[in-house]
Amino acid sequence: MTTRPPLLLVAHGSRDPRHAATVLALREEVAAALPGVRVGTAFLDFCVPGVPQVLERLAAEGVREVVAVPLLLTRAFHAKADIPAVLRAATAGLPDLRVRQARVLGPSPLLTAALERRLHEAGLAPGDRSPTGVVLAAAGSSDPEAGAVIAAIAREWRRTGWCAVRPAFASASLPRVADAVRALRAEGARRVAVAPYVLAPGRLPDRIARGAAEGGADVLADVLGAAPEVVELVVRRYEQEAAGAAASPPGLRAALLGRPA
Repeated sequence: MTTRPPLLLVAHGSRDPRHAATVLALREEVAAALPGVRVGTAFLDFCVPGVPQVLERLAAEGVREVVAVPLLLTRAFHAKADIPAVLRAATAGLPDLRVRQARVLGPSPLLTAALERRLHEAGLAPGDRSPTGVVLAAAGSSDPEAGAVIAAIAREWRRTGWCAVRPAFASASLPRVADAVRALRAEGARRVAVAPYVLAPGRLPDRIARGAAEGGADVLADVLGAAPEVVELVVRRYEQEAAGAAASPPGLRAALLGRPA
């Protein structure tokens, strides 16, 4: 029997059934990459099971330590407040269970590689890079840190040879996707591609797709989903936190939940 702590993937959740299906597909790939590690999923809202139900079940089975990896691409409100609060509340009545919250997935060069994979799958060839402008389309957040991260990713990605890379958002922030597509076209991009910086389908990714169509984008990439680079990144976040779990003494649960990434 393995002594490695279970991995709990914590997703936002959506009323759109494609969201949960994509998260479960990612779970399958992560589990295959971590033989001997129990990998589960939980959702903050809309989908089941919820975080409290999963943790209660694990504690009842005698599990004493869990690594929770947020399926989030930036350290916005969900990562800073929602997930730590949910984990604290869920473990308040489970004194023998310690939960370590891993870092969010982004930013990471692996996510940029996954974006490129999706663009190539959507039809862009390597030779299309220099005449193509890319809209890096995020869900959007009122947290200024999240917006700054998306802008920084766009700046760095531009340096890899694209004609231009512009950030855009489906909600909360500007510009919107359609406006970013039009701006790239006005700046002389011969081709415009939209790369959704989102993990799973849902209401906001659908809004990104509508914006791409409205703006007249030539290429719309798929969501990141269970791309191999995303799987590798989840495994890395788990390994980093599991290594810390092995080195940390018990009794640090409250300090571990919600600490800065």
